Amino acid sequence: MLSSSAPPFAEGGHDPDRFVEIGSFTKVLTGTVLARMTAAGLLDLDDPVERRLGRVPAGTGITLRHLAEHTSGLPRLPPGLSRRDPYAPFDEDALSALLSRLDSLTVRPAGQTEEYSNFGYAVLGAALAAAADRPYEELVREYVLDPLGVHEVTAHPPADRRLCATGWFGRERTPWTMTGAILPAGGMWATPRATADLLTGLLLDRTLGSPALSWQSAGPLKWHNGATRDASVFAGAFPETGRWVLVHRLGGSSDGTDEAGVEHLRRAEATT
Repeated sequence: MLSSSAPPFAEGGHDPDRFVEIGSFTKVLTGTVLARMTAAGLLDLDDPVERRLGRVPAGTGITLRHLAEHTSGLPRLPPGLSRRDPYAPFDEDALSALLSRLDSLTVRPAGQTEEYSNFGYAVLGAALAAAADRPYEELVREYVLDPLGVHEVTAHPPADRRLCATGWFGRERTPWTMTGAILPAGGMWATPRATADLLTGLLLDRTLGSPALSWQSAGPLKWHNGATRDASVFAGAFPETGRWVLVHRLGGSSDGTDEAGVEHLRRAEATT
């Protein structure tokens, strides 16, 4: 755990300087790319998704803003996932096929109800890459990482610096395949220290402007979490007081990770 009110600590073999899966915290990167590209005049938050992805049928009513705010009406997960390695079949070809019938995949009209959607963020990441005609990871580096001076974030961590959960006899458990079309929704890796730098740079210092639409809010608390097969993260801050926390765990429940982060912030706020 890293925080504003206590020294960082790690236990159970964790290491704040090795690459770990950050799961859906990746959405913060995607949302920030959207905000920065919008500020640069390269696109508009209210662009219909078909303006950026030609395979999408006209008239879905879905905009880039809807995708970022989880109000697109798309389901939480893309259809056709596998059981053992869920996102392995969800490659660029699979996404392209789904885009061509996106109008039939919505579960409710766009803009009406917020429902968290990994599928929606996969579509958003594809739209950003298409608008720039560049790969998603390059956009993250140009619009987020380099301006913040944060470098230990990648889709492809060095094998000798990767930290994964272990199973029988201490063997490393194989992470899910998340380098395909799902990458913008949850496939990035980072060191916990780099993730903390993203949290403070984006929410407290606001080096890149106002927080992106991807951040979640609960009163004055701004936060985002993430979970994969064996890893979970909670990153949250009270921007007005400067209190923040980052908790990353290997194993255990993602709910437990969230609870640990919120409890730490609650106690820290109670002492001010």
